[in-house]
Amino acid sequence: MTQPTSSHPTQTVDAVIVGAGFGGLYMLHRLRKLDLTTRVFEAGTGVGGTWYWNRYPGARCDVESMQYSYSFSEDLQQKWSWSELFASQPEILRYANHVADQLDLRRDITFETRVVAAAFDEAANRWTVRTDKGDVVSARFCIMATGCLSTARKPDFPGMDSFKGQTFHTGHWPHEGVDLTGLRVGVIGTGSSAIQAIPVIAQQAAEVTVFQRTPNFSIPSRNGPMRPEYEAQWKATYPEQRAKARMSRNGVLTNPNDFSAMSVSDQERLRILEERWQAGGTVFMAAFNDLVLNQQSNDAAAEFVRGKIRSLVKDPATAELLTPKNHPIGTKRICVDTDYFLTYNRDNVKLVDVSKAPIEALTESGLRIGSTEYAFDAIVFATGFDAMTGTLTRIDIRGRDGETLAAKWEAGPRTYLGLMTAGFPNLFMITGPGSPSVLSNMIVSIEQHVDWITDCIASLGARQIDRIEANRDAEDNWVAHVNEVAFKTLYPSANSWYMGANIPGKPRVFMPYIGGVGNYRVKCQEIAANDYEGFELSSSAQAVAAE
Repeated sequence: MTQPTSSHPTQTVDAVIVGAGFGGLYMLHRLRKLDLTTRVFEAGTGVGGTWYWNRYPGARCDVESMQYSYSFSEDLQQKWSWSELFASQPEILRYANHVADQLDLRRDITFETRVVAAAFDEAANRWTVRTDKGDVVSARFCIMATGCLSTARKPDFPGMDSFKGQTFHTGHWPHEGVDLTGLRVGVIGTGSSAIQAIPVIAQQAAEVTVFQRTPNFSIPSRNGPMRPEYEAQWKATYPEQRAKARMSRNGVLTNPNDFSAMSVSDQERLRILEERWQAGGTVFMAAFNDLVLNQQSNDAAAEFVRGKIRSLVKDPATAELLTPKNHPIGTKRICVDTDYFLTYNRDNVKLVDVSKAPIEALTESGLRIGSTEYAFDAIVFATGFDAMTGTLTRIDIRGRDGETLAAKWEAGPRTYLGLMTAGFPNLFMITGPGSPSVLSNMIVSIEQHVDWITDCIASLGARQIDRIEANRDAEDNWVAHVNEVAFKTLYPSANSWYMGANIPGKPRVFMPYIGGVGNYRVKCQEIAANDYEGFELSSSAQAVAAE
């Protein structure tokens, strides 16, 4: 990739942060506390990351509001009030803006600017970061806060430019909103974004045709207004609750049952599953402790949900198409919905199975499957993201000896703890591949990574160490461990975006760490306490002394 040229003078700072989502905002706040000069670059016009870009109808969080928030500031915890049990995208974006305002973060953020390249200078132990606007910044540390789901996967059907109607991607929804009233709308995809969007679109559009390749398991959210007594209970016990969440399996308090689905009677198993279904949300997967470990237990939970789908959808043929049969429940990110399955009972909603007869092309009036033409006024692509690695490998990141990150990760991402990758000194990743990230409450994982990186940088400064880099042996061992733990579960049996399966040509590697948020936190703490075991530390002063 050609390096962008610039007439801009080079700015020198201690750290560059790429991205102003929840990770970038907290990282900036922590580095300020260390009195480090910091520059943040953000492609969007505002803060919020995922919640800035994903403005599609019905977008909301699948983690309860009282748990999906920063824990580092008691003031923020106590003063902010959520209106719903599961917050919607507009409210979460307001929260991100509130945090940025309260902490006066915007003055160090350059908006509408995309980082296109970052190169490590071995002699100076500094990163040169370049943007699409011509900025050139020299920084000791480069911190990627680019998010796990930030590069939309845009489809490449033949005839993409021929369609005369409007097209939208759920991951890049127009900020001014879209009026679909009275339109014929095609929706391609039935993943999490589509499951949230389709019920809302169906209320506006004259006709909605959903094109589904793979049905997904989804649990009703049971969302509703935030009850004042529930909010007060959380706020009164935040210290204890947050501490428990940090040491839990996925950073969410779900009141898990610590016994196997097979250890109870059929009647008791059904009672517990029904109780979880009625409670709603992702707590369903905590009904038993072996749903992602034991095929028999998983089958019982999966069949229970299949039965629910068949009972909710009136047309038996449609119900059967919507019933997932090709992957264990929970091995693709389990969805949380509001009236998704019931939406298929509406007269204006139709489901088309494209698993055996795929979409062949977009046409001037819509799209074509075989000899059948479908005409639309608008098409919504709910086709997901190039998750975990897509954003990082699209930036021209060059480490020691000019090695590019994209080349190093060609066969799949390789990191140590999901925090660093060998050959790229002083380059940190927040919730990178090889960390719990998308298998967890993202804010819990973000805070843990930011705190670890901050402590690490402070330690390096106190000891006058210029460079930290992951050791290749430690990295190899960690990659092996991530895979070993993953393959003890049912997760790899699904063609999920966790495995990169939604991107043609992307290597099939299980990218997040499934060993648990609490276990991972302890491991990171132990490594730091043991003088950053598995990392190589060096300084210019040491090099000079050695000569």
